[in-house]
Amino acid sequence: MVKIQDQIGNHLSLNSKPIRIISLVPSITEFLYDLGLEERVSGITKFCVHPMSWRNEKQIIGGTKQQHLKKIKDLNPDLIIASKEENVKSFVDKLSKNCPVYVSDVTDFSTAIQMMIDIGFLTDTEEKARTITQQIKLDFDSLHIAHQRKKVAYCIWKNPWMWAGPDTFISKMLSYSGFTNTISKERYPEINMDEIIKENPDYIFLSSEPFPFHTKHIEQLTTTYPKAKFKIVDGEMFSWYGSRMLKAPKYFNSLLHELKSE
Repeated sequence: MVKIQDQIGNHLSLNSKPIRIISLVPSITEFLYDLGLEERVSGITKFCVHPMSWRNEKQIIGGTKQQHLKKIKDLNPDLIIASKEENVKSFVDKLSKNCPVYVSDVTDFSTAIQMMIDIGFLTDTEEKARTITQQIKLDFDSLHIAHQRKKVAYCIWKNPWMWAGPDTFISKMLSYSGFTNTISKERYPEINMDEIIKENPDYIFLSSEPFPFHTKHIEQLTTTYPKAKFKIVDGEMFSWYGSRMLKAPKYFNSLLHELKSE
């Protein structure tokens, strides 16, 4: 029997190694793939885009906020992986009555590492999980951070304008990559762009997700705010925890070099 406490304090007991796993978290879905669990993952969300091949091979059980309960029940899962931030608590509570549900609560680097170790332990792939986390630690230690940190406001949504606050995983990744978050309100506050401009950040990062910011948005914004510096950044690198963190340091170094040369 496998026993573990998840990241919100729930105690899970599994009688055997799970062979029908459902992931409600896109970034964790990618991690499950990198753990070599292709044959044991049966259901994912429509936002689970890595690996892309799984979208045709696995049952799509809905999104991250709304899932099809019948599709989940039909898969007869023996482990469901959810997220405190991304999934709806009332629905997760319903699922936990019929199946063990591991709920992650990733807020920073250390909780991301712990989540990966926990998932490895639950799925009997702990050795692989530790190999991945050790490499992540080494790669993050190799980041070339400038002595002078640039001030950044990180935008995740448009209409209304929403930003990453200091208590988010995104903010922690900003810090790791050599930036200072100018947003002081917690979680994902709605703040008018005019107010952000008044704070005079060195850069305003427009994330590629969840809102799909593109060059056209920068063109529109620079017309209204010609003195501000806007930059499209890869949202997965800043907000996805799991094995995507293996690619983040290289991206952060590249971004820092690019901004330095502008």
